Amino acid sequence: MLAQTKNYDELVRNFHWRIPRLYNMGVDASDRHADGSGRLALIYVDEDNRSQHYSFDDIRNLSNRLANVLLAHGLIRGDRVGVLLPQMPETAISHLAAFKAALISIPLFTLFGQEALEHRLANSGAKAVVTDAAGASKLLAIVGRLPHLLRIYVVGEDHEQPSDNNMVVGFNDAVRSASDRFSPIATSSEDPALIIYTSGTTGNPKGALHAHRVLLGHLPGVELAHDFPPQPGDLYWTPADWAWIGGLLDVLLPAWHHGIPVLAHRARKFDPDAAMVLMAEHGVRNAFLPPTALKMMRQANVRNRGVTLRTLASGGESLGGELLDWGRETFGLTINEFYGQTECNLVVGNNASVFPPRTGSMGKAVPGHDVRIVDETGKELPPGQAGQIGIRRPDPVMFLEYWQDPEATLRKYAGDYLLTGDIASQDESGYFRFAGRSDDLITSGAYRIGPGEIENCLIKHPAVAVAAVVGVPDAIRTERVKAWLVLRPGYSPSDDLAHDLQEFVRVRLGAHEYPREVAFTDSLPMTTTGKIIRHELRRRG
Repeated sequence: MLAQTKNYDELVRNFHWRIPRLYNMGVDASDRHADGSGRLALIYVDEDNRSQHYSFDDIRNLSNRLANVLLAHGLIRGDRVGVLLPQMPETAISHLAAFKAALISIPLFTLFGQEALEHRLANSGAKAVVTDAAGASKLLAIVGRLPHLLRIYVVGEDHEQPSDNNMVVGFNDAVRSASDRFSPIATSSEDPALIIYTSGTTGNPKGALHAHRVLLGHLPGVELAHDFPPQPGDLYWTPADWAWIGGLLDVLLPAWHHGIPVLAHRARKFDPDAAMVLMAEHGVRNAFLPPTALKMMRQANVRNRGVTLRTLASGGESLGGELLDWGRETFGLTINEFYGQTECNLVVGNNASVFPPRTGSMGKAVPGHDVRIVDETGKELPPGQAGQIGIRRPDPVMFLEYWQDPEATLRKYAGDYLLTGDIASQDESGYFRFAGRSDDLITSGAYRIGPGEIENCLIKHPAVAVAAVVGVPDAIRTERVKAWLVLRPGYSPSDDLAHDLQEFVRVRLGAHEYPREVAFTDSLPMTTTGKIIRHELRRRG
């Protein structure tokens, strides 16, 4: 935990990593708080606004039961388990069970289509997936192309196992019949625990493999943003899905490390007014709201309906002075921005009570992380000069590797630094100011979207000869996905074809990735080596 001081230099000077040799995220986030006292861990609010409470004892026992089920069904140390569920108790239980059984969990977004799921599950060689009925129907359509997959655990009391498919197992029945006694398998802090797939600019998404220590690596950034130490009555919530690093490792697991309860809500889409009501009704004190959520709340002119936040964090882009002022007016506090990426998260941040935020700045390096501005060779650049954000290795929050992609892993580093691909500058006082991306990732809502996967999907459509995908400015989402397409002979541009192409991507990849704009063109701007000049397409708008 960060030292209890309001002096940034003192925080940095006094910080020391304490990473034990033996460490397990599942034990840390649940078992050590399960003392028989019934200490609150989770409030779950379902779609009908019914709430259930779970203690740390409940979470420990349920994750123990599932760990027993997974091992009894033949999974062994290092096997991969997908978790295709929204914010709900079974999501957390599945990750913790995997950690305690020395398995590797894979968070999967419920809006992923069949192709998106197939790539991630095939690439990881996942042997099991925990999902609901909707997810199971997607998986059963592609199971023939997933030779490693042994079991699909379906959450829900009304689940009926198909008589002709013995790989489908009722989650509730299996967990209920298993023992709640389990001795967690000993893992080192360096043992692999989690694969989070991150979008890239070319080709398919890559799996960022993280060790158990990644939870400890996140703690200083979370503590800085939420003005630690924790206080009585603290309760965390985020609308960010637990399938992404922002939900799982910015909120859920760090809160449980500290024994702080979390609110989970299964919402179909973000509603600004409903978010205010939810926070007020349940007494949320600590929130992580992505920039898009904040913009939607501001646009809806929401008012403080009994919301009593102690801390509010946001990350993904610079909020700007107007949004920060709106946050102070609406919530009576300063939104603490932070920065990171899936491979190395929460390394820069703000805390208004420790150092004054500067408009347009992401903040300073979080204590424990050595963050510099470097060139493409890893050479440090002087203050004020733009370059890549680099994080010196080793670092507990840094990923181990890209799963089954040693070449991409090697390219991620230059000398002693992990290169984020993001361009920024740092002033004499240590504040970082984001300038742009050196790659072509699209920031849309709470998602960082790689154009490569969308382009690969579009060219599978019989009408498309060549596809290029870029992000264009959007007042709410920051950017929206736009596709520029060259059609094959025999096809003509039309609104109907554009709609068909949008649905083609939506079904196969997900609702967050489909192009909200489609433009047809006779040719695309290319370099002499045949690469698409994306900045020219962005300039066209």
